[in-house]
Amino acid sequence: MEYLNYELLIKLSLSLFFGLIIGIDRQIKHKPLGLKTSMVICVASCLVTIVSVEAYIRYATEGINNIDPMRLAAQIISGVGFLGAGVILRRSNDVISGLTTAAMIWAASGLGIAIGAGFFIEAFYSVLLILFAVNIIPYLLKMIGPSSLSQQDVAVRIVMEPNQQMTELLEAIERKGKTQKEKKHSNMTIRKLKLKDLDNGNQQIDLTLSVPEKQYTTEIYYLIKKIEFVLTVDVEHL
Repeated sequence: MEYLNYELLIKLSLSLFFGLIIGIDRQIKHKPLGLKTSMVICVASCLVTIVSVEAYIRYATEGINNIDPMRLAAQIISGVGFLGAGVILRRSNDVISGLTTAAMIWAASGLGIAIGAGFFIEAFYSVLLILFAVNIIPYLLKMIGPSSLSQQDVAVRIVMEPNQQMTELLEAIERKGKTQKEKKHSNMTIRKLKLKDLDNGNQQIDLTLSVPEKQYTTEIYYLIKKIEFVLTVDVEHL
């Protein structure tokens, strides 16, 4: 019967914590490797490392201590990595998506290896940590964390008539709230900006906006649509 090794559970918990720290830093800086992905990868990597080390100790026998019971498992991890890479997409607007899904696929292979090696408690605890990392922690951080963690990115494409009021357009989009509550729920921040002259003489502006998660797409659309000289507006959640 398997005994409960608290040291291994502490290692898994610490891996979740350090993955959380890395994820918060990436999330605040709006990098592709976000909060969920960092935690899932860190916990799964810790689990596979534990299984690899402990399996050697568990299955090595007297006189035969040079075996490597995890050699085949290492090939499984590499193979599933290619499967996970298949769900990572790079959109036309240079946005990368699918990283968390790929990390979950890779983590699932690690859990299967742990079960196959007989590490039932560690695998079960890792599942709880991964589900907690993906579903609970991001929600808590959006509630009590900095406002940048409760924002989402929106791609906006604007076609305008030729004019000299482009700066006024950007100021109208990046409006500023007066109170702290308004700043958290109303402000939109321009992160990326690209200007282009079209063949018909009109001007095209491609923007990446950070907006509050609760803000409706229609609100962004009508805000920009009513600005003078704006001809067409395309809004897409990233």
